[in-house]
Amino acid sequence: MTNASGTQDSQPSPAELRKIFGANLRILADRYPSVSQLCRELGINRTQFNRYLSGESFPRPDVLHRMCQFFDVDARILLEPINSLSTERGVLNHPLIADFVGTGMTDIPQDVFPDGFYRFSRLSFTEADLIIIGLVYVFRQDKHTFIRGYEAKEGMRQQGLPTDQKTREFRGVVLPQEDGLAALVSHKNTMATSFNYLSRVASFQNHYWIGYATRTVRETVTGCRAARLVYEHLGSDTGAVLSAARSVGFCKPDELIPYHRKLLQLDRPFS
Repeated sequence: MTNASGTQDSQPSPAELRKIFGANLRILADRYPSVSQLCRELGINRTQFNRYLSGESFPRPDVLHRMCQFFDVDARILLEPINSLSTERGVLNHPLIADFVGTGMTDIPQDVFPDGFYRFSRLSFTEADLIIIGLVYVFRQDKHTFIRGYEAKEGMRQQGLPTDQKTREFRGVVLPQEDGLAALVSHKNTMATSFNYLSRVASFQNHYWIGYATRTVRETVTGCRAARLVYEHLGSDTGAVLSAARSVGFCKPDELIPYHRKLLQLDRPFS
């Protein structure tokens, strides 16, 4: 094969391709605590899997397809070092931080943080005597857990910002933590970013989370950069979601849902 400069590209031999595939597969397999369990989930015989790792053989097309889907990679796993593929899949999976940030991002079971709509409340960052109520949607895609929502128009006006839908939209990704969840949330082009931490509240209904939200702004005398945060899971209950949507925006503490007010502990400084 001739490349753009007119010189002849060297073609890797079948043995070299098997070696690349084996090395890539070993990196992917190292992210799992048990190779035996990994083989069971892939539906591949352990002996055959070892042959792939050692570069003795290639998988059949149907097996390769299954492996690519499972590891969320494409067929270039046969041809290119995995580090060159990982950097194209986003900074969180960059080889420099993949084992510190990227690994485990798919390990959030539905019973820990289920899909659906959530109503949230927290003390306003800009209006010290008001509460902000919002609505977000949590969903899974490509084995990750995402958050999507829109800032309340009233809150945007208070900050002198545009209130169009594009400007108001924010999205984020959820990461598992030792005793809860974390979410990195941002507006488009990372113009404004916040960090949220949530831990499940032990209650009869078991659909509340309490934590805090922080925002990336300079310190000011009047505003705050961190506040307690409450999430209430509404699921896909249309009536509850529509009711929550009508209440989005600012409210006074005595207008807040009683259990939200209790969890926010408005009479106790956040520390």
